[in-house]
Amino acid sequence: MYLIRIVLVSLLFIGNSMFCQEKQYKIRTVAFYNLENLFDTINNPAKNDEASPIMELKTNKAKVYSDKIERLGSVIAQIGLEKANDSPAIIGVVEIENDTVLKDLINGKDLKQKDYRFIHYESPDKRGIDVALLYQERYFKPTHHKNYELKIYTKEGERVFTRDQLLVVGYLDGELIHIIVNHWPSKRGGARSIPFREKAAELNLKIMAEIRETSPNAKIITMGDFNDDPIESSFKNILKKKKDKEDVEENDLYNPYENMFAKGLNTAGYRDNINLFDQLIVSSQLVTTTKNYDTYKLYQANIFNPKFLITQHGRYKGYPKRSFSYGNYTGGYSDHFPSYIYLIREVK
Repeated sequence: MYLIRIVLVSLLFIGNSMFCQEKQYKIRTVAFYNLENLFDTINNPAKNDEASPIMELKTNKAKVYSDKIERLGSVIAQIGLEKANDSPAIIGVVEIENDTVLKDLINGKDLKQKDYRFIHYESPDKRGIDVALLYQERYFKPTHHKNYELKIYTKEGERVFTRDQLLVVGYLDGELIHIIVNHWPSKRGGARSIPFREKAAELNLKIMAEIRETSPNAKIITMGDFNDDPIESSFKNILKKKKDKEDVEENDLYNPYENMFAKGLNTAGYRDNINLFDQLIVSSQLVTTTKNYDTYKLYQANIFNPKFLITQHGRYKGYPKRSFSYGNYTGGYSDHFPSYIYLIREVK
């Protein structure tokens, strides 16, 4: 009887020791989402917004607008729930017309309780679309933000008016993070448009260089609809990002979406091609090849593509279930899937 008691006490002591040594982690979601022509129903004479899909509708503009707002809010609320148990702490968005649509979005039924705030600048884009950053204030505290104008020209010297690149600096749970939100020039024009996106990549590098002047070890995330796949020249020749963690050196950029693209994963379709335009790329300071998570590091990269976001039938089967098609409202969400990453940090 005495021996049994000793064994039980010993096992209890070992079990308690193991429990005490179990590590706890905090996980935050950082995401990106192209909202596909999120325009309001009011004509702005200073913009070409009358050419937007919602303004081209003959009837029910207000009803369609309200439905689209609620659908997009429901998607955002679900991104990252699996591991972070909350919607994104930070999410970059593009194809938004103004701050009015952002206010309506964050005050929708699925996001209102999250207390999202946003940072937004009007860009010179001819279509009237901008980029913005949404954030939950309880997690992220912005300290600085700035928009960078992308000045590009055709071979004939004509200015191409496109979206700015938005830099937001702030503290994620007390840790300094730098976010760049992008919506690079489209592929319209084919090969002639390649230099435009290369110029956009050069502007990204310029922003990062400015960041590192005052913060040499800055944690940087550049996210967006790049209108380029991970293997194209803007990434390979300009950003020179790495596709494998093991190859990442100091101040390199790591793109976890390149290997995903090689496996056939996608976020959008363009002219009957499957594309992975929507990516989040991180600086070396967010990359680790060990289990050392003493500060925020990249844990996983993902594409949010549950069944309800996917077209199930017809010519575009497998594509994102979009909101507008051939001048009609289709009751979908967006022509892009959201992309997102988990950042992880050990709780001391």
